[in-house]
Amino acid sequence: MRLLDRYIIWEYVKIFLIITMAFSVLFLVIDISDRMPRLLRKGATMQDMFSYFMLRLPYLFTLTSPVVVLLSGLFLMDALSKYSESIAIRAAGISIFRMVLPLLLFGLFFSGVVMIFGELVLPKAEEMRHVIYTEKIKKMKVEDKKLRSHIHYIGSDNNLYYIDFFDGYRNTLKTIDITTFDGDAGRIQRKITANSASWSDSNWVFENCHIRTFHPDGRSDATYFPTTTIEEVDVTPIDFIKSAKKPMQMNYYELRDYINRLKKIGENYRSELVELYLKISFPFANFIIMLFSIPLVSASTRSKGRGIIFGLGLLVCFLYLSVLRICQSLGHNGVLSPALAAWMPNLIFLAVGSLFVAKAEV
Repeated sequence: MRLLDRYIIWEYVKIFLIITMAFSVLFLVIDISDRMPRLLRKGATMQDMFSYFMLRLPYLFTLTSPVVVLLSGLFLMDALSKYSESIAIRAAGISIFRMVLPLLLFGLFFSGVVMIFGELVLPKAEEMRHVIYTEKIKKMKVEDKKLRSHIHYIGSDNNLYYIDFFDGYRNTLKTIDITTFDGDAGRIQRKITANSASWSDSNWVFENCHIRTFHPDGRSDATYFPTTTIEEVDVTPIDFIKSAKKPMQMNYYELRDYINRLKKIGENYRSELVELYLKISFPFANFIIMLFSIPLVSASTRSKGRGIIFGLGLLVCFLYLSVLRICQSLGHNGVLSPALAAWMPNLIFLAVGSLFVAKAEV
């Protein structure tokens, strides 16, 4: 069995590498044809365009990896069936599932490779490509969104915060209102107002600060501070800055930390959370899509149905990507939960693929 496993894996890897190179060239040519005229109109140099298109390859590799995995499996299964190798293997008492088990293990291994590639290579490549396009081609500066206004959020201490304006260049706040509300008693316990605050020595220094405390018996005490620090204000300037990076330009941990920052200041983070879950779910498409190449091995050499199965296999791959985009959009718009939006395509096609494998054994 080890000899058969090595043979199947080796034949598959050869086909996989050929198709990977062919797809890279094909999609690169399409991308160049589509984007080059616009880049030239913006005054891009040949060196900038070369770097820009080379940095597109990690994205194209990740996006098309399920297609490559499926095509490789289809070509291999077609070859095994065409030369009656699959018939000989099954005549030896080896089941279809056992025969293709090395391919399934390869699909699982390759899913891990794509996940690691998406963590270490893709974000850096996309970030560098964005810098080249923005700074070198468009002659603009890449920077985070450091000016914010009308910020409302609930702090970790359940205080209600309102900040009229945040200047991320100077790390200052204007017109601050902090309200401590006792939900059980249904009353305000304390209210802090200040004209401004500046970030200094890891603390916010409030200026012209009024602190009013409300007692249960209806009394209130007011204190004025020309300048003071309030330790319970646990947000930092970086929490208010919206990243100019897209989720694809961040790895899992960067995106997770960014989502936590958005949570802290009460921003909508649904779209980012969908993308975070997709960083885990999408690589597993390479394993799931592999299941749809297995039925071809049970097709007779003279069967007219093999071509139909081959075409259906390709259709399944593009249907998966279409369903993925639909669920992604539904997740961004709140129709589906972020986790369900990311994992639903995998669950659907895993169920269908498992059914195909079960029928192939009959």
